[in-house]
Amino acid sequence: MSRFVLALCLALVVVPSFASQRIKELASVAGVRSNPLIGYGLVVGLDGSGDKASASPFTGQALGNMLNQLGVQIPPGLKLDPKNVAAVSLTATLPPFSRRGQALDVTVSSIGDAKSLRGGTLLMSPLKGIDGQIYALAQGNVVVGGAGAASGGSKTQINQLSVGRVPGGATVERELPASLGMGEVLALQLLESDFTTANRVVNAINREMGSQTARALDGRQIEVRAPQDSNARIQFLSRLENIAVDAAEVSPLVIINARTGSIVMNKAVRIDPCAIAHGNLSVTVNSTPAVSQPNALSGGKTAVTKKADISVSADGSKVVNIPGGASLSEVVGALNSVGATPQDLISILQAMKVAGSLKAELQII
Repeated sequence: MSRFVLALCLALVVVPSFASQRIKELASVAGVRSNPLIGYGLVVGLDGSGDKASASPFTGQALGNMLNQLGVQIPPGLKLDPKNVAAVSLTATLPPFSRRGQALDVTVSSIGDAKSLRGGTLLMSPLKGIDGQIYALAQGNVVVGGAGAASGGSKTQINQLSVGRVPGGATVERELPASLGMGEVLALQLLESDFTTANRVVNAINREMGSQTARALDGRQIEVRAPQDSNARIQFLSRLENIAVDAAEVSPLVIINARTGSIVMNKAVRIDPCAIAHGNLSVTVNSTPAVSQPNALSGGKTAVTKKADISVSADGSKVVNIPGGASLSEVVGALNSVGATPQDLISILQAMKVAGSLKAELQII
């Protein structure tokens, strides 16, 4: 494998040592968070691409319940099977400090056997939180980014047709209580737990805002004294989140995606000298059809037979000496010398970790 190809497989995630970052990039204020919403609804107006009653009976049931609520009486025993209706799940995110009347984007996903949601309209549906309360109502035209066509047994499709969005299709009806203005202290929560980073954040805050302003409770949470007046507290947080901090050096990490063969390592990865032998064993089976033709007066029948050719080949392998690498470019160059594919490198890196030559944490996803 060429150096260029392997360099693409080993994606470089550069995180400079002691990089200066703002506190807003390292931590979040406790209580300032978004909340997921979920709902169930019906999309109507589809061009014959909706759910089938035989495969998705809940669609007909939901449609009947909706019609009854609108004053349309459905005769008992009547089976509803419209091809232009699809049952969908609705998801949205309620951002922090949301107010009534605020618009939210809604993702619409088919949960039945509908072929496409293109051109459909979402009927008014409630969006609920984890507590079961209704926080928003969703309705509007579904925008689908895909396209497809089928005719004569042939089919073509671009992107996904069973998922769409309703931009600004939900309206907030219930507000979440905000606790930002309560108490004399605020809690900062680091996005990643690290004692060094927590200590440096505390020192930076105390240096900028005054001594005894902040103190670390553990490797993730930092307690900060803030003004109780809402306007003064917002100004305080505005200054606080823009304070520059030298984050701690990242730990060496190699991430392996065993399904795709992708390998990602950060700048802190190091390797000690080691020796690697790599070789491939391949088995090839070729089946060639042949015709067996009997003599004219033998009374036999013409038959088709198979001729199989089986070959086994082993690529010549050799022991490759891998020198110690002090930088990511040297690590990539050392692995290039092995001549392995990304899938082979997964096994090689695991073996190097067990042997103690790979100085990094391995995460397999």
